Amino acid sequence: MELKQLEKQLQVETDTAFLYESIAAIQKDENLKKVLLALAEIEKQHAIRILALLQKENSSYNAVLPSSRAKWQLRMGKIFGYDSIISGLMGIEKQVAKSSIQQKIQKGEPISGSEHNHLRILESVTNNKNMQISSGLLSKFEGRHKSVGGNALRAAVLGANDGLVSNMSLVMGIAGAAASNETILLTGIAGLMAGSISMALGEWLSVQSSRELYLQQIALETQELEASPEDEKKELILLYQAKGMDAENAEKLAEKAFSDHDTALNALIVEELGINREELGGSAWEAAIASFFLFAAGAVIPVFPYFFMSGFPAMYVSLSGSVLGLFAIGSVITLFTGKSIWYSGFRQVLFGLAAAAITYGIGALIGVQMAG
Repeated sequence: MELKQLEKQLQVETDTAFLYESIAAIQKDENLKKVLLALAEIEKQHAIRILALLQKENSSYNAVLPSSRAKWQLRMGKIFGYDSIISGLMGIEKQVAKSSIQQKIQKGEPISGSEHNHLRILESVTNNKNMQISSGLLSKFEGRHKSVGGNALRAAVLGANDGLVSNMSLVMGIAGAAASNETILLTGIAGLMAGSISMALGEWLSVQSSRELYLQQIALETQELEASPEDEKKELILLYQAKGMDAENAEKLAEKAFSDHDTALNALIVEELGINREELGGSAWEAAIASFFLFAAGAVIPVFPYFFMSGFPAMYVSLSGSVLGLFAIGSVITLFTGKSIWYSGFRQVLFGLAAAAITYGIGALIGVQMAG
């Protein structure tokens, strides 16, 4: 690493430690104060190591003081709230994690998933209601946990919506070109199959890739646990404290977890890696098949009338069925958004019809030019 880069990193570590200590000083909750001071101490140790590297090159290097920028941040925090400082610290931790991962990749070292530990600890701190910072940041983080559950239902709704909107637009575009009934039907079926297969393949890749990544991280965490159990225990204690547990109970809980290898590993997987083991149980093939049929269920609506009708009557029935389907999808979406059924339903219809109108217009324009 170049000297200028080391000097810059030394200042960053010093400033980060200063800000952690400064925010810790205003905390009334002793547990949060200990967590922030522990993070500050870690940054100080980083600064000491960097200073040692600099002094190997030039013995005249001395420890640096917090920068004017860090002091200014603290002053602004006292006026406008400390959420901006916390956000800045989180940004630094993200950059540190990213840099650590890049260095490991360059050296051919495995990525353990623990590179983001400090970021997770900091996020846990901000989630604690005892944190003496402005309410804006707390609301932002708490909002993550207020979303309605039902991931399977959400996926079903979005899959059907994608199929319906994409195939309705495709069918209307071909109909606008004044194509024959057979051409519209063939195009609609082709769009249904192509979209369904694409969705299924994408879902399979997504689920399988996630499973493989999780399994790799768990394997690496297992290696780290066997290599340095005490370090892993300390990280776990700190994570428990960051979530609001006092030091004594956090240590007791960690001790209990580390009384057995399997329970220790399970605790680290959940708390350190942030992996839900239930997510590993899903089958990539089941997800792919479900995505295929969900997309197809939406995509068949606009093309179905063309099996029995032709011309404008088929197009009107296709549009009517699609409108009903869009309204139904919009209504189900209210389970996630909390909006009015009528608002969400008609909004979905409006967006879908707009897409259909655009493709119909393009199809009509191309049809006229081809006819001319």
